[in-house]
Amino acid sequence: MLVGVAIFGVIGVALISGLSTGYKSLSISQEKTYAESLAKSQVEYIKDQDYISVVNYPTVGPYEVIDIPAHLSGAGYTVEITVAEDPVYPAGVSGFELQSITVKVKRHGNVKLTITFYRMGD
Repeated sequence: MLVGVAIFGVIGVALISGLSTGYKSLSISQEKTYAESLAKSQVEYIKDQDYISVVNYPTVGPYEVIDIPAHLSGAGYTVEITVAEDPVYPAGVSGFELQSITVKVKRHGNVKLTITFYRMGD
């Protein structure tokens, strides 16, 4: 009977450990999915906005930030947009500038995902 209780205890510990690991994996996966969704939504939102040349940058970021759903903002998610102040001017092409735009998704101040893309304006 004592051996049976010991075996049952070992199985119980293994089961609880497995469930704990599964829950942590699910939580991390969900966090990455939310971050990716917010970042992609922000990139698309920036693409829909009018292009703002570097010389016309306002004092507070040239592009608007998306409205973050209440359940995600309540969970500590934020979006930060950084636009390089020195655009690239493609060689041999006049009148165009290439902006480097970085979108960072943070949760409680910790960066969860960073996407950098380029936008060309005339």
